[in-house]
Amino acid sequence: MSKSSFYTSVGYKILMALSGLFLMVFLVQHLTINMLSVISPDTFNEASHFMGTNPLVQFLLQPVLMFAVIFHFVMGFVLELKNRNARSVDYAFKNPSTSSSWMSRNMIISGLTVLAFLVLHFVDFWIPEINTKYVLGDMTGLMADGNYRYFHELRHEFQSLPRVIAYVVAFIFLALHLQHGFKSSFQSVGLTNGNKRLALLKFGNLFAIVVPLGFVVVALFHFLTQSH
Repeated sequence: MSKSSFYTSVGYKILMALSGLFLMVFLVQHLTINMLSVISPDTFNEASHFMGTNPLVQFLLQPVLMFAVIFHFVMGFVLELKNRNARSVDYAFKNPSTSSSWMSRNMIISGLTVLAFLVLHFVDFWIPEINTKYVLGDMTGLMADGNYRYFHELRHEFQSLPRVIAYVVAFIFLALHLQHGFKSSFQSVGLTNGNKRLALLKFGNLFAIVVPLGFVVVALFHFLTQSH
């Protein structure tokens, strides 16, 4: 690998890491609001209405988030292809598990699974929301009975068992993706030396378990507390 190619690859990895860290912050924010639906439907409705109508969120943060999602996945696939093309020794002549974990060798699989989940999530929530607000022109967020629609719509999406199973499977793969991605992100930005490495690994493992588990709890709660 040439010197310029090396620095280009490092630059890509740093950008990949930064976009991943930004998406982790979004996951925490998204989980926090979703957990409100378990604790207090009224508070969940109010928070959802604020996020759905605030101009800063809608016209600045939302486009940035969309760009970060697309960039992160496209860059992930580019780096995976570069890594595969750069391997000088074929896996057929060695046992890859001796030098790397299954997850590190198959990030593209977990990435595709998470991407499929995002597409499902967009179909379930984001596209109907955009249609309601900007096509139908309803910015009130209210139903015919005068209550906000957000909690009702969330509950509706978790009535179907196959849909809930799809969400749970996706969050399992998200946990695996986060567990390896978190460690790789901090390696890319050079924050894994000495005691920092152990602390970050522990935090990363905890994050990779708690955040996806929180989303699973929300999905199961709404499915199990409804009559089917």
